[in-house]
Amino acid sequence: MSSRQATLKKEPIFYTPEEYLVLEEKEDYKSEYFEGEIFAMAGGSVNHSRLAVRICTILDFGLESTACQVFNSDVKILVKKNGLYTYPDVMVVCGRPEFAVGRTDTITNPIVIVEVLSKSTRDYDRTTKFELYKPIKTFQDYLLIDQEQVHIEYHHKLANGQWVKRVFDTLEAIITLESIGFQIPVSQIYHKVDWSITP
Repeated sequence: MSSRQATLKKEPIFYTPEEYLVLEEKEDYKSEYFEGEIFAMAGGSVNHSRLAVRICTILDFGLESTACQVFNSDVKILVKKNGLYTYPDVMVVCGRPEFAVGRTDTITNPIVIVEVLSKSTRDYDRTTKFELYKPIKTFQDYLLIDQEQVHIEYHHKLANGQWVKRVFDTLEAIITLESIGFQIPVSQIYHKVDWSITP
C-alpha cells in the first residue's frame, strides 16, 4: 500500500453501546450497531414499505385477541449475547415485552422476526443477520419476504434447536407461523404490491 493509499484509508471509529444510543437519539435516520461500529441502515422503497405495512397489519389484526404484540421498525432489538442493536421490519412478542436495561424502545424477547429483502441487504439478512439473531432465546420464526417477486423464505426453530427452512413462491400458498399457530395466505402479504416498480 502506498503512503497516499494509507493516508486516504479511513480507520473505523468505534463506539460504546451507550455512545451509540445517544447518537441514535440525535440522528434523523436509523442505524445498526455491532462490535463497536455504527452502520446506517438502507432506505426503503414503495414495495418494501407496502410489504412491511401489510405483514404488520395482518399480524396485528390476527393476534388482537392473544397475548402477542406486533411492533414495526420504530422499535429496536438488542441481541444480548452478541450486542447487536438493529431495527427489524416487523417483530412479534408474546407475553410481556422485555426491554434492554434503561430503555423502553429496545426489545430483547421477540418470538417472530420479519425482514423485507432489499437488493443491498438480502444476503446479509439471509446469512449474517440470521446468525446474529439466533442466540435470542425466545426467537423461533424468521420470515424473509422478497419485494421483487413472490418469494418468501420461512425458517422455524425445532424443539431440538435445529432450524428448518421452507420456501413459498405462489400466491395460493399459506404460511403457518408455527411458534404462534398463525396462518397467513401469501396473496394477502403481496396484496396491492406494484410489480412495475423496481426497487
